[in-house]
Amino acid sequence: MDHVVARKFVDGWVAAWNAHDLEAVLAHFAEDVTFRSPVAAQLLGGDGIIRGKAALRAYWAEGLRRIPGLRFEVIDSYVGVDCLVINYRNQKGGLVNEVLIFDGPLVVEGYGTYPGGDADPAGAAD
Repeated sequence: MDHVVARKFVDGWVAAWNAHDLEAVLAHFAEDVTFRSPVAAQLLGGDGIIRGKAALRAYWAEGLRRIPGLRFEVIDSYVGVDCLVINYRNQKGGLVNEVLIFDGPLVVEGYGTYPGGDADPAGAAD
C-alpha cells in the first residue's frame, strides 16, 4: 500500500466516522467483508465476527445509536503490503487499533483491537 493512498484513506475514514456518516465509512468495505471485534461480541452477542457488509452496517448503526458522542482522533497509521493499521483515541480517551486488510481498494477483513482492562472499551454499554 502506498503511503499517500493510505493517508487519504485514513483522512476520509476519520472524517466519515466523526460525521457519523455510516455510508461513507462503508463505501471502503467489500460486500463479503469480515470484521472481528470484542465490541461486536459485547453489542450483538456471539463470537464477535461480523460477516458481510449488511451485517457490518447493522453493527455500526447500533454502535452509533448507543454512542451518540462518538469521535475519533487519529494518533498514527501504519502501512503494510496490503494492510493498514489506524491507531486512534476514541471519545472515552481509550486507545484503539483498527487493522484493515485490503484487496485492491476495498477492505475485505478488519479487526477492532483494544487494550485489556476495560469492560466497555468503546463506551457502548446500555
